[in-house]
Amino acid sequence: MATTAQRCKTCGRAMVKIPRSQYEMCPVCRTASVFNNRIKRPLFTRVGQYVNGVLNQDDLQGRPQIPAPSHQVVTSLTAYADRSQNFLRPHLAAGLPKAKFYQQSSSVHGKKRAVLCGVTYKNHKKKLEASVYNVKSMHQILVNKLGFPNASIRILTEEETDHSRIPTKRNIEEALHWLVQGCQSGDSLMFYYAGHGTQVRDVNGDEIDGYDEALCPVDYKEAGKILDDDINATIVAPLPHGVTLHSVIDTCFSGTLLDLPFLCKINQDGFYMWEEHQLTNKGTNGGRAICISACADDQNSADTSAFTGNAIGALTFSFIQAMETESNLTYGRLLSSMRKKVFQAQQVVGRLAPFASSKSQEPQLSCSTRFELYSEPVIF
Repeated sequence: MATTAQRCKTCGRAMVKIPRSQYEMCPVCRTASVFNNRIKRPLFTRVGQYVNGVLNQDDLQGRPQIPAPSHQVVTSLTAYADRSQNFLRPHLAAGLPKAKFYQQSSSVHGKKRAVLCGVTYKNHKKKLEASVYNVKSMHQILVNKLGFPNASIRILTEEETDHSRIPTKRNIEEALHWLVQGCQSGDSLMFYYAGHGTQVRDVNGDEIDGYDEALCPVDYKEAGKILDDDINATIVAPLPHGVTLHSVIDTCFSGTLLDLPFLCKINQDGFYMWEEHQLTNKGTNGGRAICISACADDQNSADTSAFTGNAIGALTFSFIQAMETESNLTYGRLLSSMRKKVFQAQQVVGRLAPFASSKSQEPQLSCSTRFELYSEPVIF
């Protein structure tokens, strides 16, 4: 392909001329145009429609009348998309029509991606001052330490100017769908949540203690809570082979918030056993899900200023500290280190926050499979 002097009006990159055709394309965002003549929308959507024979006169109303690409150009563009990002095969394997593949291709994300959600509940009597700071702290370690690209991290807080990034129930649910959409073997996913959690009466009989755990989005009074059943169905059950999901949940009543089959029971000496913790099978589709939560299902979590002088979630700080300071970290050492940090904070300030109970907060680890806790390295 020969590079032209024309720049893409979407991202500013140099457009690339497709040999033996009247089209040129941006190699980054794949916006296309007729050579020296702008198309009003990405050509890949249009090519997908031509391939499937669904482009009609309604699609052309108000747009330049551009002749359909030749079979050779369609083949060239399709090969380019498949070669650059390998998007086509998983979408076709999932049974999606080709046209839908082309419409979605520009938003498919990379190998590492994350959803970070922090809810402060402004003007609420139980406002959480630390939630936004928690998210910013997690964002820094994901980018600077764990290699997550900025573009693959979706942040939801009440400080966001984009209304789709406010942590409402609908926006959180859409972000979770985005997190797992199109994931493939080798992908590493992260879901982080800081905010209020609660328990509600279990109505489908799958909870040992008779209660579902739930997240409280900013609009929970109007829209309702997000139950562990729904979180499991959205980001756990679909995980294909080779995909790993980590969830770090800094909220009360969060021990089994992802409804994973196995909960690690560990004592102060580090001895542990895996406890089966559900009445129905809620595994993955071959992938692996690991949840690191702030406390057991009957405990409260807390924010504290004991660590830095600024309020931060006790779990969030202890997780970040372990990830930054420990070398050759295993899940056993991670869990032990977090519990030690939280215990130290409790000894310094007693009850960590006004909303915490006097019962000790003990970080928990649950998983979709059993594994050897002290030999399994922590890899994101």
